[in-house]
Amino acid sequence: MRRLAFGPQVCGSVDEGSAREWLVPDGCGGYAMGTVSGLRTRRYHGLLIVAGNTPATRHLGLAALDPIVTLPSGASVRLATHEWSDGTIAPRGHELLAGFELVDGLPRWRWRIGDVVIEREIAMVHGRPAVAVVHRLLTGGPVSLSLETLVTWRDIHGERTAGGPAPDITADESGCVVEGAYRVRGPDFRTAGAWWRGVRHRAEAARGLQPLEDLWYAGSFHAELRQPGATAEVSAWAGELDDPPPGAAEVVAAARLRNRAVVAAAQPADDAQATLALAADSFVVRTRAGVDVVAGYPWFGAWSRDTMLSYEGLFLTTNRSAEGRELLTAYAATLSEGMLANTADTGSVEYNTADGTLWFLHAVGRHVATTGDFDLAAELLPALLDVVDHHLKGTRYGIVADPLDGLLRQGVPGEALTWMDARVDGVPVTPRMGKPVEVNALWVNGLATVIKLAWQARTGAGAAVRAHPEALAGFARRFTAPTGWLYDVVDGPDGDDATLRPNQLLAWSLPYAPLRPEPATLQAIGSALMTPLGLRSLAPHEPGYQGVHRGGSAARDTAYHTGTVWPWLTGPFVAAWRRLGVSADQTISDADDHLGEYGLGSVSETADGDAPHEATGCPFQAWSVAETLRARRL
Repeated sequence: MRRLAFGPQVCGSVDEGSAREWLVPDGCGGYAMGTVSGLRTRRYHGLLIVAGNTPATRHLGLAALDPIVTLPSGASVRLATHEWSDGTIAPRGHELLAGFELVDGLPRWRWRIGDVVIEREIAMVHGRPAVAVVHRLLTGGPVSLSLETLVTWRDIHGERTAGGPAPDITADESGCVVEGAYRVRGPDFRTAGAWWRGVRHRAEAARGLQPLEDLWYAGSFHAELRQPGATAEVSAWAGELDDPPPGAAEVVAAARLRNRAVVAAAQPADDAQATLALAADSFVVRTRAGVDVVAGYPWFGAWSRDTMLSYEGLFLTTNRSAEGRELLTAYAATLSEGMLANTADTGSVEYNTADGTLWFLHAVGRHVATTGDFDLAAELLPALLDVVDHHLKGTRYGIVADPLDGLLRQGVPGEALTWMDARVDGVPVTPRMGKPVEVNALWVNGLATVIKLAWQARTGAGAAVRAHPEALAGFARRFTAPTGWLYDVVDGPDGDDATLRPNQLLAWSLPYAPLRPEPATLQAIGSALMTPLGLRSLAPHEPGYQGVHRGGSAARDTAYHTGTVWPWLTGPFVAAWRRLGVSADQTISDADDHLGEYGLGSVSETADGDAPHEATGCPFQAWSVAETLRARRL
């Protein structure tokens, strides 16, 4: 894998070190997450974040373990870093960091205090909400180490303060149980009990959200590290509290071996592909309902559009087709009126996308084409034919094939059903009512996919056979615009919309794309939209362009699809060029350089449209990773 390591100039800077985040997932939707400097900058940062019934319902438990080293001289040195409500940074343990690196995807820090070097490693038990933290004396000593345990139990999207009751703590010499929800275990626990008030999360302040919370100091663990190699191990876990995980050092070693196996199974061609393969693993989770995909860390749960758009990159390019088959079968069971359920972060089941179901058809088609799993095709074919029938006859939100040109129309006032679905005060920013170009590219592709699967199953494809040539001809006739590129929407409330957006890339990049790309058109799109991290969602010369994706919720949502860069679009851009036999290796290489900039070893959700295109949104995003990885395999 690509080596991701930083020395004291990055680690020791609050700004530089805190801009780079690490993630350790538990394989069931929970995680540990923080920054290179050790500063908790988000309400989502902590050592034990526990997923509930779905990945969207998470709670923060163990927030921090703050190390204090007592030297042979008797001096005590605090190695943690916190920011407080008045902006004070104290203690300033980051200034003692000699280095940070990801080793097989696991974070490792080294603090140097003269000739004393202390190392910390973190891992999670794959398949259960359990974290392991190992502190090791590398040189110098003997020293005494204490670990102050800061806890809470709250929804990750909120705060808990001293204005409410203190957490219910049950303690003994091995640690404590917090709120009956999780246990923390380590050496020589000494009970405390006090609020640490006014912990500030600077990233939340920048997002216009409440930046303050209070943490409960439950007590401290203590160990004597008398010689190099001596360790102090702390574990925390939820679920079965009487079933402890293995020792922390054993968990770290097992996690390292597992991560190496995940990478090896993906058969990467280079270190960037290896890094992306491990990043892809973080999004594939197993919940009580089965295999699923987390759309992004730290705040997203599972979304069907994101899952299906990411399917090829997450499952097929990494040789995880058995898990993928399980996921596709489970999602097929959610079909209703020809639409795939979109299980949003509320945890409720909604049917509110015009494209999620069409991405599902695409995912099934790619799975069968890649694996030869014709049994799955035969099993799902009745459901896929039902999808086609419902779209031809009409389903929710005005989604229906127009009998005049065979194209899909979608939309009702107040709804945003395409992937450009941001809202401000409940009003869609880019509603795109009518016939969006990418929805219809997916429709043509989906019809062809169903026909191919039916042929392989030696059965009829029903209405899809009749609908496909009509939609294919209608697409070519309706979407070609006099501007030299394709209309973004036709038959909208205000007529045809030739706004330059990247959605048209799907018209050339899908397996059964309705059109063959023209080099001049791709060059025009690349010239206006391409950045080092992907394509802008709107050309800078267009009215309404927003070049910065920052500020409060309304500002960010307004910019979300009106200029903000989306790395996932690199996939269709590269695929369109590859259809012409043209390499886009430099585009891919630019994205590779992002792996050490924001979410370490991963690809961000979004970035500013304006230079220097700073990353924004989720630091770890499924479809960004999936499409970057897929593009490298084309």
